[in-house]
Parts: sequence; structure tokens; C-alpha cells
Amino acid sequence: METRNPLGFRPLYRQARDVLVGRINDGTWQAGQAIPSEMEIAADLGISPGTARKALDEMESENLVVRHQGRGTFVARHDDARIIFQFFKLTPDSGEREFPTSKILRIDVGNASAEAAKVLKLRSGARVLQIERIRSLSGKTVIAETITLPYALFNGAEKLELPNNLYELYRSRFGVTIARSTEKLKAVAAKRREEKHLGVKAGAPLLSIDRTAFSLDGKPTEWRVSVCRTDIVHYLSDLK
Repeated sequence: METRNPLGFRPLYRQARDVLVGRINDGTWQAGQAIPSEMEIAADLGISPGTARKALDEMESENLVVRHQGRGTFVARHDDARIIFQFFKLTPDSGEREFPTSKILRIDVGNASAEAAKVLKLRSGARVLQIERIRSLSGKTVIAETITLPYALFNGAEKLELPNNLYELYRSRFGVTIARSTEKLKAVAAKRREEKHLGVKAGAPLLSIDRTAFSLDGKPTEWRVSVCRTDIVHYLSDLK
């Protein structure tokens, strides 16, 4: 790779990173699996060990791989510990960070709304899977959320007993690995739905978290809107 593309438009380590991510995306490397060493990757791709190391550094910063001193580098899992670090930012005011429990309220298959089609880059009227659930921390319901998924990627999910950890289900059952997400935060007032599910009065201040999650190939894969209580939890973002 190094000799064939010395003047590539993208940095060589990023080209190498894309090749390695592709191996996760196509299932060549599975979650939890040890991957080849930097020297082996360098020899395989025809690049220097330093370039291989930089590619892996980038993948580690993206939480795609995990390095264990003396053991090697492993494909990251979507376990609870990773999700609470990377994707779940709500923390009880009075306690430590914890992974929330969930209860499914509804799961349906239908046509995408105009907004869902825009967010997920689907054709107008494409079939989507929509999940409504509530989530609790320390035994108190603090989140009411709606999740919209392209049905073409998650065909049959409506027949499953959905687990608490959806991202691990996406990966293990449907071969879709969530790599990153973007979030939009907005203050909103509780409506009748939140009054019922969150046990707050209509008009109470809540936090809306509008998240779009992307798979390893960069495609929008999940649209999730979570409405959260603000009286007993807060949004914690660890900026580095």
C-alpha cells in the first residue's frame, strides 16, 4: 500500500484504517477477537509499522478496538461497560454511573415519516421498525424514547424479545456495528405521554436527546429520540 499510493489524497494511515475497519464490517474480525499485531498488519498491507500503529491508534480513539497491555489488540464489544462510556451520558444526581434497565412499550413496522426518511437517508415511504420503550436508573423511570430503524437492515426484529442492550443485538443478530453517533440536545416541556410514563407533571422541564447513530460504513442506522427527566439525573459528557 505504501509504495502503490505514496501520494494518495488521504493520509496513508487513514487508508490503512479504512481497510482494517472494513475487516470488522464484513465480519472477518469479530467482536472480542484478537487482531494481528502491528508488525503483521504492516507486512500484510505493505506499510511501515509506524503507519500501522497510527491506524490502530485512530481506531482505538474511535472505540473500535481495545488494547490490553501484554495481550494484544481486540475488536471492541458492545457490552454495557462500553456503551455507558461511549453512548449513554445520563447519570443519577445522587449516585454512580450505571447502565439503565429498559421496558418495551411498543414495536411496530410501518412507513417512514418524512423526518425519519431524511435522518436515515431512506426513500420516501420506506419501511421502518419503530420501538418505544422506557428506561430506568436506580429503580426510577427517567427516559421515554422512540427508536426508528431501517427495516431492510433489521428485518424480523419485531418478532424478537428485545434485550436491554440493543447495540449488541444489532451486531450479533444483524451484523450491524454502531461506530459513532451525533446528538442534539434541547430543553422541552413534558407532554401527556411523558406525564404518563415519567411520572412528571405536564409542562415539567425535560431534556430531549435526538441521536443519529452510524454504522462502520458511515451510514445512518438508528434514529433515537429520548426525553429525559432533569430533576434527578443529569447529562455528563467527558470531554478529552
